[in-house]
This record gives sequence, C-alpha cells and structure tokens, in this order.
Amino acid sequence: MSSQVSALRLFDLIQSHRVTQVIYVAAKLGLAELLRDGPQTLGKLAQATRADERALGRLLTALSTIGICSRAGEDSYALTEVGACLDGAAEQSFKGWAILEAEMVSKSWSGMLESVVTGKTGAQLQGVDDSFELMGRTPEIVDKFNVAMVELTRLVTPNVLQSYDFSGISHLMDVGGGSGGLLGAIAQQNRELRGTVFDLPRCAEAAGKHLRQIDVGDRVEFVAGDFFKAVPAIADAIILKSIIHDWDDTRSITILRNCRKALPDEGKLLLVERLMPEKPTMADEDREHALSDLSMLRGPGGLERTEGQYRELLDQSGFDLVTSYSAGRFNVIEARPG
Repeated sequence: MSSQVSALRLFDLIQSHRVTQVIYVAAKLGLAELLRDGPQTLGKLAQATRADERALGRLLTALSTIGICSRAGEDSYALTEVGACLDGAAEQSFKGWAILEAEMVSKSWSGMLESVVTGKTGAQLQGVDDSFELMGRTPEIVDKFNVAMVELTRLVTPNVLQSYDFSGISHLMDVGGGSGGLLGAIAQQNRELRGTVFDLPRCAEAAGKHLRQIDVGDRVEFVAGDFFKAVPAIADAIILKSIIHDWDDTRSITILRNCRKALPDEGKLLLVERLMPEKPTMADEDREHALSDLSMLRGPGGLERTEGQYRELLDQSGFDLVTSYSAGRFNVIEARPG
C-alpha cells in the first residue's frame, strides 16, 4: 500500500464522524417515515420537514452516497433497505440509536483523551461515581437511552433464540431486563416457560405494558429491585444481557454473587455479551467490540472481556463457565454454580 493510499485511508477514518451526523439529521427530520410508502420529490420533502429545499437536497445527496436513500428520478428520492431501518416504526429500527449516538455518545467521546489518560469515566471526571446516576438526572436522556437499548435488544434477540435452547428451563429470570424485550421473546417461543423481569422500579410500567401486548403477561411478571443489593431466589435460571460489561470487576462480582445466592445448585446462569478476541484484527466485528470497550471506559466504567476474563470473573463469583454459544455479534455464555 502506497503512502498516499495509506494517507487517504486515514483521512476517511478521521472524517467518519460526519456520517453519524448525516444519519442523525435524517432521523430527526423523519425522512425514513416520509419515504416509507414510496419515492417523494425534493419539494414535498422540504415542505413536510420545513427544511430549506436546497440544503435538504444537499443532505439527500450525502445520504445517497452512504446508502440510506437513492435517486428515483431527476428530483425524487427513495428509501433503501438500509435506510428503512431509520424508520421508527420499522421492525428493526435504529432511529433511537442514531439519536443517542449523536446527542449523547459522540459528545461524551469528545472527552476520551482525558479518560484514557486518567482511567476515569466521564462521570467520575465530573465528581460522580456512577454514570447511570448522572444520566438519571436528565429524564429525556434516560428516555433516549432506553429506546436505543430496546432497539439493540431487538437486533440481538433472534440470534439468541437461534443459538440457545431454552426449552429445559421452567422459570427464567432476566436480571436487569428493562422493559422485557428479551424475556418476552423467549417466552413467546417457549410456551411452558414462566419468567420474571427483574429491574429498577422505573422499568415496571414499560415492562408490564410490553408483556401484555405480546400476550405473555399471564406467565411473565415484573419484580422491582436492585441487583447490587439482592436478587430474588425464584428461578432455576438467570439471564443477563449486556449487564456485566457495564461494570468493573468489583461491581460485576457483586452482581454475579447475588445471582449465585438466588440460584439453586442445579441452576444455570446465562450471560449475553460481546466476547473480545484474544488477538483483535481489523475485522469489522473486532473493531466494533474494541470501540464498545472504549465506550464502556468513557461511560459506565466497565469493559468488554475475553472468554478467559469471563471465566476468571465467574470463578470468583461462585460459577464455572460451561460453554459459549455464538449469537451473531454477541455470545451466550453458560455457567453453572461451582
């Protein structure tokens, strides 16, 4: 690779934040929703979004170069399959994630240098130990965060259902289960299974509504609590999705030990997490995991771990790591009480 090609590669990487902003503006203007039923002219789109027509045309040109929309005529634009995922009503939408990334994550990442130098999270650098506590001070940010997390869970769930057999479980508890997206889907596929979503009281209303909407409310309930204090001993299996990566080893062990106390000796623990490779490459998945790891450094203070690191963490918490199942870009890690 010549030095010029290398320089251009670096140049493109440096400017990649601009793509996030282009997608964000499209999300905020609701362009995917306006185009969901077919192509529209620039004039109609400008009128519907109350945007400057010429400026909107320039945005649509940029969106067409990254595959969000395409020209459908001299003055019309159509949505692509990728762009359809920016529609808030899409089965697999990432509109909420686009908004969270631009309004919260990218702004937080502007302080990444200080976090790398000090090893402290953005919250800790502001004198607050818990980033979730800091976020909780701004309800609208919490709402945006929750929407984005629901979208990510919806993406991961089909792979989890395909990779792991839940049929042998009679009562499954989702610790930190939020609005019940994952457990609700598991219960839909396993009609004999009973379930409990365990999370903070503020999640109760959304979870109850969701579980009733998907017709599993008679088998899956919500129980409020704090996994740092105690986990109820009511299930023969516990699942945690994207929970342990939020926390450092000390706090993770506290959560896992509380889960161990709640489980019978023949019970099982399931962790749905990214697995960092021992030797990361330039593969897309490895890059995604590494960037998520930095997001944990800057955000809540956790980390993405290798399988070996999870094995050690589980061992210190009273579990033996049994095996790991690939679930797309995530893994289902199965552990048993040791």
